[in-house]
Amino acid sequence: MDGGGRVLEPLTAGFPGLAAGRPGHDPGLRRRSRFASLLPRLPFRRRRRPFVTVPLARRIPRLTGTVLVLLFFGATGSYGLVASGQYDVLRQQLGEPRDIAARLSGFGLEKITISGLSQLTEREVLRIGGINPLLSLPFLSAAEIRERLERTPLVKSAVVRKLYPNELAITLVEREAYALWQYKGELFVVSADGMVIDRMNDARFASLPLVVGDQANKRVASYVGLLDAAGSLRPRIRAGMLVSGRRWDLKMDNGLDVKLPEEGAPAALAQLARLEREERILDKDVLAFDLRVPGRLVARLTEEAAAARAEANKKRPQRGVKGAEI
Repeated sequence: MDGGGRVLEPLTAGFPGLAAGRPGHDPGLRRRSRFASLLPRLPFRRRRRPFVTVPLARRIPRLTGTVLVLLFFGATGSYGLVASGQYDVLRQQLGEPRDIAARLSGFGLEKITISGLSQLTEREVLRIGGINPLLSLPFLSAAEIRERLERTPLVKSAVVRKLYPNELAITLVEREAYALWQYKGELFVVSADGMVIDRMNDARFASLPLVVGDQANKRVASYVGLLDAAGSLRPRIRAGMLVSGRRWDLKMDNGLDVKLPEEGAPAALAQLARLEREERILDKDVLAFDLRVPGRLVARLTEEAAAARAEANKKRPQRGVKGAEI
């Protein structure tokens, strides 16, 4: 150091690897940096942070204890209801839990519209479809209701629609009950084309026309045509029996049988109606009328009437016999 306080030698002179001429200059530094990129990099070790202890009360969300307590009591109460059988009672009175929640949210069955009814009633449709006020619209299966309704013989087709938030619409196409068919001791309800709808188990069909015999259901339309031609006799015709699949025998309300021809049956029935109006022929002591021969009426008398007629014929004088009174 000179008298002015300046250092005569560089301060870096005592450090190896630094040039004496330029401070901080190292001739080998550039060479080392040139090959530094070729050397594999050592893994970097992140400095470990000190562990900080968080209190347990701060790590658990708020109200967790309250929720757990409520869940515990809810599970305990549910188990008690199921074990005691009260759960089934509540389901019958209030419905399924999901339906209860949906009804409280405004999605209950508040309006049900049923159209296309003819033979069925609204109450019967609801019973067949399994529809009750405890159900809710979101959890109601329209497909299952439609399948239940279409399994009913009187229902030809059904359309079920859910109209949110709280309406159910049902449209039915019914099969029309046209006549009754008695076959092998059983009674069936049939349509106009002879299709069997169901067994006769409903008093509402008792007034339908009745046909009897094999394949009589296939000829029910022709029988109803005969009833239309009978005019005033129609209320007195109880049933029609198909004979050999060709012609009809009529059973009257007083047990009398009327044999109709295969051809021209409406005309023969009109003749019988005229005789009934004029002579009250159905009230005679007759078992059967045979109209199979055109323009001719053959009567089969009862045993009492036949005996009385035979006795009357014995007492009647015979013409052309010697000694008979004239």
